[in-house]
Amino acid sequence: MPKKTAKKQKNDENQETLRDLQRRADEFINEGFISGEMDESSEALNKKFMDYIDAYEDTKWVATFDLLLQCGMTLPNPEELDDTQLSAKLWEVINGLAMLRMFLYCTDHLNDRELYEMLWHDVLREEGPVMPLDNDSAFHIDILGSGSETDMMLYLRFYADKEERRNWAKDWPEDLIPPHEEPPYDRDRHLPSRDQTQWRIDGKPS
Repeated sequence: MPKKTAKKQKNDENQETLRDLQRRADEFINEGFISGEMDESSEALNKKFMDYIDAYEDTKWVATFDLLLQCGMTLPNPEELDDTQLSAKLWEVINGLAMLRMFLYCTDHLNDRELYEMLWHDVLREEGPVMPLDNDSAFHIDILGSGSETDMMLYLRFYADKEERRNWAKDWPEDLIPPHEEPPYDRDRHLPSRDQTQWRIDGKPS
């Protein structure tokens, strides 16, 4: 059987995401409201959810890299920047992502150059739907979210708490869990988060 082209594979992934949203909408309606009549707030929430699905189906897909460029940001190749310039640019990118309601997680195992290189070469090049921004929207970019064995081991090594490590050992007893280490860098606690006032669309706390 021939391999799918990259475009065909991306289309299939997009359709599967849409089907998943539609399934969630059906569950939301059938399970959440089937027991009685919807009140005004429930109807508004249901309409907002369905409008989101309609917008998702109709929107175009754009790489985050291009969205940042459209916002006026420059994104130089990491090889063109010295360490001081790169660190400043990294935080400009992090804050620019927050303005787009995109928030990073699990970055403390990477130094500034490693993180900027990962963002510049890979993470920011991924395409996603351009959706209307509001305070209920947030896209979480987990740097260790690929599901690869390497990422899972890094998560267990640097980020998993005792309960997560116990559960992992219980569920996958044959896996060798790396000993816990403190991450070598201290960035995550300073990263923007979705509920901080300065990153909300209306500037008001939740």
